[in-house]
Amino acid sequence: MNESALRVLVAEDEPFNLRRLTRLLREAGCEVVAELEDGPSVLAWLSRGEAVDALFLDIQMPGLTGLDLAAELPCPVPVVFVTAYAEHAVKAFEYAATDYLLKPVTAERLAATLQRLRGLTRREATARPPGPFRFPVKAGEGLVMVDLAKTTHFVFEDETVWALAGERFRTMWKTLADAQLAMGNRVVRGHRHLLIRPEAIIGVRAGDSGRLLVRLAGGEELEVSRGAASGLKARLGLT
Repeated sequence: MNESALRVLVAEDEPFNLRRLTRLLREAGCEVVAELEDGPSVLAWLSRGEAVDALFLDIQMPGLTGLDLAAELPCPVPVVFVTAYAEHAVKAFEYAATDYLLKPVTAERLAATLQRLRGLTRREATARPPGPFRFPVKAGEGLVMVDLAKTTHFVFEDETVWALAGERFRTMWKTLADAQLAMGNRVVRGHRHLLIRPEAIIGVRAGDSGRLLVRLAGGEELEVSRGAASGLKARLGLT
């Protein structure tokens, strides 16, 4: 296997489409690390912490749709949605999808997607300097820089990502997917409208229906969705 090959996971509940897409990906030089048939299986696979460069997700799947799954990802991974329904495109890009492929996927269209993914991989390899992470927030007519180490969590409300760092700050990010891609594994998903800095968690207890309740430095308690719970527990060493 080429060491520079993209490692991709494919989730598709129709066996014929799953076989066809994985064949096209392998013929294009990708390493298909997992072939799964539903959203919960994807979350379970990701919670193991194995490296993957991109997810190819069918939108209509049992358990969790591809859109639901993208909102629950425990770590930032580029997502390509694959579906027979063009009307899902606008919603897909609201989730910061890297691309959107209509079935039946052609080798030519897939090649364009893979070129985009390889560009993302190269940029991410050089984009994040080591050391403390700071991010800009709006302050009056200008911007100020906030240390991530002083931030407990981020919420998405009113089409904006807000940072909670002693007080509430309006960030420059428009989606949580944008924020998560910028911060990488420095944050984890709590649910589709929540990112948490793991080091800010001081307590965890079980909630209803597989959910978790986490207490943050400063005393606030937040609910973590069932889909995101496994990834958070793995990050905290609780599994």
